[in-house]
Amino acid sequence: MKPIYKIWTAYILLIIFMIIAGTSYGQIVVTHFNAEWNELNKTEWVDELEKCEITHVQCPEKIKKHKVKVLPTIIVFKDGEEIYRFEADLSFKIAATKEELQEYVNELVKDVH
Repeated sequence: MKPIYKIWTAYILLIIFMIIAGTSYGQIVVTHFNAEWNELNKTEWVDELEKCEITHVQCPEKIKKHKVKVLPTIIVFKDGEEIYRFEADLSFKIAATKEELQEYVNELVKDVH
């Protein structure tokens, strides 16, 4: 039977690894809010962004929770906190470009590392 301190040491090391792994990636999340009725205006290039996690939301409860007033809207979160918000104009299209949004993400990634 292994001594108890070896078991606890392995357990603590595992917890530390999980904490480090959880904070090293996934801190920057780009969320694309849209609705089924507005699919023609979805921002398709969002899925091409790099160095971030990408989510798509069509759930009315989540749209309301994040106080999204116009669709589509793209929100960039860092550690769960909203950092940038890009909203559509009256034509229901987002004026921001993929390159512009990628620059924001790259800036946030630099701050993390």
